[in-house]
Amino acid sequence: MLIQEAAQVPAQPVQEGIGIRWLITEKEGAPNFAMRVIELQPGVVFTPHHHPYEHEIYVLEGEGVVTNLEGDVGAMRPGVFVLVPPDEVHGYRNTGDKPLKFICVIPLQK
Repeated sequence: MLIQEAAQVPAQPVQEGIGIRWLITEKEGAPNFAMRVIELQPGVVFTPHHHPYEHEIYVLEGEGVVTNLEGDVGAMRPGVFVLVPPDEVHGYRNTGDKPLKFICVIPLQK
């Protein structure tokens, strides 16, 4: 069993204003899923992109929107969850004045 403070895991920069904390991966002994915390600074856009696997998201803090190539598709605020199916284009934009922070669970890529 692993019990640890998320703040002890360093954030890896993705682009300016976006960091990912890889909390649980194969390295920690997980056989199926990776758990990450993604943080976007105010005003930052995580450009729409896609992957061949699902994303399961739960918003912890802040305000934002989920986007795709056509624009905004849904609000992100604490308590909201999002399922992004495989290969669906998705991105995020922080619309608030504080960091947008959410858990993102993905299957391990073996």
